[in-house]
Amino acid sequence: MKLVLHNYWRSSASQRVRIGLGLKGLAYDYIVVNIVKAEQFADAYRTRNPMAQVPTLEITEADGTRVALTQSLPILEYLEDRFPEPPILPRDLVSRHRARALAELVNSGIQPLQNLTTTNAVKALGGDVTGWVRPFIADGLAAYARLAAELAGAFSVGDSPSIADCCLIPQLASARRFGVDYSMHTLLVAIEERCLALPAFAAASPDQQPDAVKS
Repeated sequence: MKLVLHNYWRSSASQRVRIGLGLKGLAYDYIVVNIVKAEQFADAYRTRNPMAQVPTLEITEADGTRVALTQSLPILEYLEDRFPEPPILPRDLVSRHRARALAELVNSGIQPLQNLTTTNAVKALGGDVTGWVRPFIADGLAAYARLAAELAGAFSVGDSPSIADCCLIPQLASARRFGVDYSMHTLLVAIEERCLALPAFAAASPDQQPDAVKS
């Protein structure tokens, strides 16, 4: 089996999948899709991802069968189903739901409001991109902190990293990029510190990617 991840260094959705692959101990080839240069709209890429988004995980089986998986959370769920150890979804049903709920809070409640398509539209309308983004991130992280507090241990749900942490850590990176202070959420700060101490999270960080733009 060969895994190829089509992604972009600063895409939070791409980072989620990089983290998941790292937690599962899966090696993959890294293919750059520069969304700032609109490479995601090329016909060749659209055949893999009709929505023209990153990431796309392309899997080639030993028999030559090939499939392209899209959307970060379904990709992570696929990895969990196919490679169940170590788990990124808790076994307990309530904890399992909570991990998914926290992941979705980021995935649908925060990230779409800060992604490049949205911020480009805000800019085109003459709006202040940073002023637009900050309240959504701040409110979303406050909600995440409140929800996580009920079942958190060392990580967002219990004492092992889960799909929730795969989404939280990229979102915290975006918060820093947009100048959103989350230091008052001490639980999130502690979870981030523990996550980034793990190789899977550290290696998936935006500044560690081959296409990272150094500031």
